[in-house]
Amino acid sequence: MNCAELRGHYTLYALGLAEEPERGEIRAHLDRGCKVCVAEIARAREMTRTLGGSAPPAPPRRMPVSAVAGRRFGWAPFLAGATALSLAAAFYFSGRERQYFDEVRALRAQSRSQIIEITRFNEAFAILRGADTIVASFGGKQPKARGRVFMNPSRGMLLTASNLPPTPPGKAYELWFLRKGGKAVRAGMFHPESDGTAIDVEPGATDRKHTAAVAISIEVEAGVDAPTGTPLLVAPLAPTLQ
Repeated sequence: MNCAELRGHYTLYALGLAEEPERGEIRAHLDRGCKVCVAEIARAREMTRTLGGSAPPAPPRRMPVSAVAGRRFGWAPFLAGATALSLAAAFYFSGRERQYFDEVRALRAQSRSQIIEITRFNEAFAILRGADTIVASFGGKQPKARGRVFMNPSRGMLLTASNLPPTPPGKAYELWFLRKGGKAVRAGMFHPESDGTAIDVEPGATDRKHTAAVAISIEVEAGVDAPTGTPLLVAPLAPTLQ
């Protein structure tokens, strides 16, 4: 553990209440002369000593002489200890609160990621189920890259691919709609998985009537307005009925 992770346990250690593994970690830090831990433990011990010596005495109580004969005690040590324990508890639960906050934040991020994935799959299923969706294939047999393009005029385009070669650093795959007049129109960017597979959904209306093919090229991650070379893969679309 690092010093930041041990922050909420210094006071507990000074009071002898720290539990494992934090107690062992603090001891290890102290043994190797960690400046942060040495200073924090010294501060915690000074605080507990101050609290122990500054707690107000309890108000006197009237008791029979026979009850107090030979026995003298005060409430100051007890109150000082209770105050120190309260402070230690505050430090302890403060550390726990930060831990819980980090866990909640991680869960929220995971939830957002899952919502994005669910939305993505819903869009893909909507394209697949569309009555006017057309399908085009590209590539050949193993080990060449291959895949299919599902194109719906109102819902968008779905690409599934396998055996895609990895992209160089700073590069990504860019999708293109190749118009019948020869112009290439940007359709989206994606990265393949480490095993060469890819599923990319580009929702929105598509101009099926004037699109002759869907192509893929490797470009800079920011994307370009026109392919910088010959497309890596091309999936021709069947001619539409006029």
